[in-house]
Amino acid sequence: MRIVCIGGGPAGLYFALLMKRRHPAHRITVVERNRPFDTFGWGVVFSDATMQSMRKWDPPTASLIEDAFNHWDDIELVFKGRKQRTSGHGFVGIGRKQMLNILQDRCVEVGVELVFEREVNSDEEFPDADLIITADGVNSKIRNKYAAVFKPDLQVRPNRFIWLGTHKTYDAFTFDFRRTEHGWFQAHIYRFDDQTSTFIVETTDAAFKAHGLDKMDQDQSIAFCERIFAETLDGHRLMTNARHLRGSAWLNFNRLVCERWSHYNGKSHVVLMGDSAHTAHFAIGSGTKLAIDDAIELTNQFEIAGHDANKIPAVLDAYEQIRRVDVARIQNAARNAMEWFEVVGHRYADQLEPEQFMYSMLTRSQRISHENLRLRDKVWLESFERWFAARAGVELAPQGVVPPPMFTPYKVRGLTLHNRIVVSPMAMYSAENGVPNDFHLVHLGARAMGGAALVFPEMTCVSPDARITPGCLGLWNETQADAFRRIVDYVHRQTPAKIGMQLGHAGRKGATKVAWEGIDQPLEQGEWPLISASALPYLRYSAVPRSMDREDMNQVVADFVAATRRAAEVGFDILELHAAHGYLLSSFLSPLTNLRDDEYGGSHENRARFPLEVFQAVRAAWPHDRPISVRLSTHDWFDGGNTPEDAAVFARMFKEAGADLIDCSSGQVVKEEKPVYGRLFQTPFADKIRNEIGVATIAVGAISEADHANSIIAAGRADLCAVARPHLADPFFVMHEAAKIGYPAQAWPKQYHSARAQYENNLARAALTKTG
Repeated sequence: MRIVCIGGGPAGLYFALLMKRRHPAHRITVVERNRPFDTFGWGVVFSDATMQSMRKWDPPTASLIEDAFNHWDDIELVFKGRKQRTSGHGFVGIGRKQMLNILQDRCVEVGVELVFEREVNSDEEFPDADLIITADGVNSKIRNKYAAVFKPDLQVRPNRFIWLGTHKTYDAFTFDFRRTEHGWFQAHIYRFDDQTSTFIVETTDAAFKAHGLDKMDQDQSIAFCERIFAETLDGHRLMTNARHLRGSAWLNFNRLVCERWSHYNGKSHVVLMGDSAHTAHFAIGSGTKLAIDDAIELTNQFEIAGHDANKIPAVLDAYEQIRRVDVARIQNAARNAMEWFEVVGHRYADQLEPEQFMYSMLTRSQRISHENLRLRDKVWLESFERWFAARAGVELAPQGVVPPPMFTPYKVRGLTLHNRIVVSPMAMYSAENGVPNDFHLVHLGARAMGGAALVFPEMTCVSPDARITPGCLGLWNETQADAFRRIVDYVHRQTPAKIGMQLGHAGRKGATKVAWEGIDQPLEQGEWPLISASALPYLRYSAVPRSMDREDMNQVVADFVAATRRAAEVGFDILELHAAHGYLLSSFLSPLTNLRDDEYGGSHENRARFPLEVFQAVRAAWPHDRPISVRLSTHDWFDGGNTPEDAAVFARMFKEAGADLIDCSSGQVVKEEKPVYGRLFQTPFADKIRNEIGVATIAVGAISEADHANSIIAAGRADLCAVARPHLADPFFVMHEAAKIGYPAQAWPKQYHSARAQYENNLARAALTKTG
């Protein structure tokens, strides 16, 4: 085959090397716009796993790189006058110039033709090529020429950064955070040879402009950075190798995703590789890794299919299908890390103590979890757990068992929870006339016995016409209150758990069938009239609700207050007001469902006016020493709807009105929503509200194991974790998760003690079988 690689970076060079080494008959040319051995970066970083792959695919190159690279395990944080260090992280650093030199030399050795100082403007310059590798970077001319095919999504991120170097050598991957009068600056620092370290300085656009950096030339910017990081530099200077750039050397990161990676131009197959196809933020140092892995996989597919031009279409399809999965995973982690650095100043740096800030930074990508940290550096993590437990009020003996974060107590007003796990309110649709029965007693009692600190019945409706379905719970009469009292008394008498009451009104989503008969489907008989913020049906064939007038509002407030008083008399420990998921109060908050032009529609203040009226009346009726939480839909997942920014505005309003916690759910406001699901996908909303608004939060959504909960609580992303479906599958979820992570202090009901040892032994036996 005739192969041309446009771009002489790691992707193009490494692919050319691998292909020529495996099939010398290929004629392969790498075309680079710069001079031989030029480079405009400093050091690059990739993981031990990438080196392992390189050893497999080309041992001589891997050996040369290993001889040249700097390997380190430690990460050091400089923050608020303290240095903290943790180990076991396994990074490789090498100068970009040195790495390219090695790849260039190896390409020459195996017979690859290298062409320098040639600017390629079009793939049509190589009409004889069977395959054109487009590896010409994030601003690829070839990709842009076929933008309608590749459909690139290029997003310019808000932070500014400058890529510098220094002759001070660091023995750890170092992060240094410095506060200025205009905001925070952070440095990402790592050594890549015996004499030089990369030194990337990053800040927000607001701080960048406030300091006048947008008006400074490179020398002035470097002098500014030297002043900010003088303590870290310890007398050393900062250097730039970007003199070729005019004006400021500060950049914005460009996040790139392409819908397609390959195209046939009528003569040649064109395929994207490396930064021309995708970018990953330097916060996790994966751009070089992605380029190398692209080259390996494309070579691998030719090895499988055969080194023949007629195999190219199948090879490119397989390459793209396989690489998309890994690239998406890395880009997702890189996005998380990137966003952490974008908000670190106003969200974390001022709020978190150094110990928790360190944990938050280490887990910023969400790829490193609590137990993964234990594998990397057990000593550091146990020290952190001891600090966290003491901060939560746990009295620790010097050699005593230290509870992981999810097993520490949590106190709010007069309520103390013995751990951080909540059984979410989950609709069971099993009541008759709103009255809970034996099912609810067993359902809630079992989960309270299973170790959760707080259990909730499903949303309980404040009037008959506030129900979602005929099977919903209610608290509008004394018969219902008496039935609830039986459940509350059982939980308090037989378990250490607390029990909460979530009050709500279905609004336009009411008068539907129970879920197993057709979720959200309107009742065919026995329906009741619906009310909402505006006269908009939930489904196009749902009943049209009446737009509420003042009389309706007065009645709803009275219904909520009456139900609140009953809940207090029954003995519930905490109250939650349901203002999410498109139900009545949520319908006022969202612009998708609130089209009013009076004082209850339009602005945030107007849309929140009625929900706040209800909250304030409920707060006044609820005992002062018992807390209240508010459940919000923190993202409508539909254009024109509420975003996390809007949710933060509402969270602040409820906090100022007296809310103790915000339960951060999302969606279910309109049927047309397009949520982006994933592990812990709603936790960022709880994180934002907790650390920007300064109110405690409950994280919900796809939290399915202790490792998830420990990571969320330890990083300060939420104060409690509400777990739903895992509790449906396993009432003893908390007890079982404690056993899985080896936490011995979790209590079991005395009646079940004989089963505990057998369960833990079975786990140990399974672990031995897996490792053996």
